[in-house]
Amino acid sequence: MVTISLCMIVKNEEAVLRRCLDSLTDIADEIIIADTGSTDNTKNIALEYTCNVYDYKWTGDFAAARNFVASKATKEYIYTADADEYLDEENREKVKRLKSILLPEIEIVQMLYCTPPELSTVYNYEKEYRPKLYKRLREFTWIDPIHETLRIDPVVYDSEIEVQHRPVSNHAGRDLDAFASMFKEGRKLSKKLHHMYAMELFRSGTDKDFCNAAGTFMLTMEQDGRSMDEVKEAMCVLARYYRIKNDIAGFFGYALKDSITEPCAEICCELGMYYESTGDYKEASIWYQNALSEPESILDIRTSGEIPENGLERCIRQTGHVN
Repeated sequence: MVTISLCMIVKNEEAVLRRCLDSLTDIADEIIIADTGSTDNTKNIALEYTCNVYDYKWTGDFAAARNFVASKATKEYIYTADADEYLDEENREKVKRLKSILLPEIEIVQMLYCTPPELSTVYNYEKEYRPKLYKRLREFTWIDPIHETLRIDPVVYDSEIEVQHRPVSNHAGRDLDAFASMFKEGRKLSKKLHHMYAMELFRSGTDKDFCNAAGTFMLTMEQDGRSMDEVKEAMCVLARYYRIKNDIAGFFGYALKDSITEPCAEICCELGMYYESTGDYKEASIWYQNALSEPESILDIRTSGEIPENGLERCIRQTGHVN
């Protein structure tokens, strides 16, 4: 049977931390928690489960905090958990069985991260595989009988274990502030973070968040080496930004740029919302209908579903029909 270190970073999680730890305490062989500045009862709750509770000065870097707590682990595998997730009884038993039969060559175990749509701030799906359990120390192996080389790709196992993610508050503001800070610090977003930033804006961002993000995505339009996917993401964010600012020239400039390529549902919805705001419900209806019938969503799946559907309903109420 393998041994597991449960590693967590927490801040002001008194409402959910016991739920998480109760579901994992008899699975983990040790529990290590880094507190990044709680002002509630989080640290005292953590100390009920482990003496390995560390104060960690928050720098805005989640990866650095994860690396810190992982550096304190001593067991064979590390299980990473957020305080607002937990395992139900069925999946607790699955993890216990996995722990007893896990093959030593498996380096990463992915589990299905389950978030109800109404609680998701980023993703367009209810379940997604995430690496949750991984070997603390990696063993390198030589492969190939001729021209032998080291195996560098990890051995990954996609399990059927489901982790329930049930936040009690929306963390989007924290994440969006972190993205905005990266721009102020002059740090270039990777393709992955670029996509995540745009997705989180469209699913959870306020007008203020779009305004804070404008500089980042304007830079995308100027940078060499950005992919067409990233350029289209920037067009969507900037079209929304200019619509918020009531800068009609800027708005149509980015909406038209998107139409040069294959239009996306996000821009169709932006055009629908613009025309609806001017009282041109006939034109708004055309764009909402386009969002439903023609393009794909690239950031928020709701832009090819409930958002244009609701827009069409509003237009019908105003005009009595849709042409």
